[in-house]
Amino acid sequence: MDTLNLPAPIAAYFAADPETEALARCFTAQAVLKDEGHTYTGVRAIQAFLADASAKYDATTVPFALEQEDGSHRVRATVTGNFPGSPIVLSYRFRLEGALIASLEITA
Repeated sequence: MDTLNLPAPIAAYFAADPETEALARCFTAQAVLKDEGHTYTGVRAIQAFLADASAKYDATTVPFALEQEDGSHRVRATVTGNFPGSPIVLSYRFRLEGALIASLEITA
């Protein structure tokens, strides 16, 4: 992760995982997170989703690639955990607002 030179809010997001309170502090108040076919809006909804996912999957995420696309940052990461198909490579598309994450979309 350190060799990718991730923007500070994104580095903080991956460093905080799986601590959901620390993860929640990475987002703006009205941030939007999309994952597993669902959309979560606001820090409380995002924190609840992240806590549930952490308990359910016990996953470890290791970022390995960073690209900038259309004003967003796309990070590809290997995710290993308690789920079928583990490990899997996921794509994290971040849109930043200042020093916080305004939106995050996680896809396979």
